[in-house]
Amino acid sequence: MADWQEITGGITAPKGYRAAGITAGLKPSGLPDLALIVSDVEAIAAGVFTTSQVKAACVDYCRQRLQAKQSARAILCNAGQANAATGSQGIKDAEESADLLAKELNISPESILLASTGVIGRRIKMDALRNGIPKLVASLTDAGSDAAAGAIITTDLVTKSIALETTIGDRPVRIGGIAKGSGMIHPNMATMLAFVTCDAAVSPHLWQQMLTRAADRSFNSITVDGDTSTNDSLLALANGQSRTPAITEVGAESEKLEAMLTAVCQHLAKAIARDGEGATCLIEVQVTGAHDEQAARQIAKTIAGSSLVKSAIFGRDPNWGRIAAAAGRAGVPFEQENLQIQLGNFLLLDNGQPLPFDRAAASAYLKQAATGAYLQQDTVLISVNVGNGHGTGKAWGCDLSYDYVKINAEYTT
Repeated sequence: MADWQEITGGITAPKGYRAAGITAGLKPSGLPDLALIVSDVEAIAAGVFTTSQVKAACVDYCRQRLQAKQSARAILCNAGQANAATGSQGIKDAEESADLLAKELNISPESILLASTGVIGRRIKMDALRNGIPKLVASLTDAGSDAAAGAIITTDLVTKSIALETTIGDRPVRIGGIAKGSGMIHPNMATMLAFVTCDAAVSPHLWQQMLTRAADRSFNSITVDGDTSTNDSLLALANGQSRTPAITEVGAESEKLEAMLTAVCQHLAKAIARDGEGATCLIEVQVTGAHDEQAARQIAKTIAGSSLVKSAIFGRDPNWGRIAAAAGRAGVPFEQENLQIQLGNFLLLDNGQPLPFDRAAASAYLKQAATGAYLQQDTVLISVNVGNGHGTGKAWGCDLSYDYVKINAEYTT
């Protein structure tokens, strides 16, 4: 049983945080497009970013900030323009964004982290941003999580938010998070943004290690379409306002906090995969029997990312051969005679041997998942065992529908 409980409040559930989201005129749709998260005090900061060689200005900016100073007070996010592949002017725009916000908040620009999302190759609409920042700061509230969550999305159909609470040192400790992402999603980060707040006191080194491991077990284990973005950013703040003793070394308290951080990240990651562009269901792949966790996750990610597997699930076709083929090309050695594949409660392959199964019932299982979209009952579970090893891993994805092509064919038009 989890050693925490879900609470309301999102990123403003932890003590000492305010947030806001407004319409600044960055999106042509007129929808909210500028978000801000602020800690009342300087917070320990950590980040995980895209592995793409083509990176947005905000990614380079944040990496440099976190290398120089592992703390921050604020996260500013604009939606509408990715500010990626925008050359030296894009970098200047990012720096000006931080300077403008710093003056409005009366803090140092070095305490500000940035994120952007939208169309690659387009600079931030700086006139709209300059006019919007005073309004944004004026809108800050300790109940502003939903507004911020709504201002960071692009093609998302739903906002993504979570907050959990546990007890450390007889005091409540909370972690909250919001995220965006729907397309251009693939392991090693994706076109996704995620912001996490925590009110525990943690050493910078431990907080970064926790976040990196949590990312591997969540955002780096989801895929929608196999495309890694230029802007992927996971930023996490820990401000110590819970007044619990500082966690400075690995132990029971650090493990408890990391488990809750991972749960927050996994909730947000699954919400992104569930909201995949054109998706009708969430796919969860569980792999056991590998030689270690990394190998198990690699197999799971390959299966979840297979276009053939995803297409079969959209067509409600229990074609286990595609699952076997994806597992086999994952780059992880295993003996074929040990392979076991299960779809929901249907055992399809055992010890490398095909088994008779009720194809109509298995297809009905896939159809049932499609009708449960956004009701947390929309998960297609694929279980794969590859041997007797101790490694286990999970990955999440979604089916591949006709609408995915339509959405992306018309993205900039």
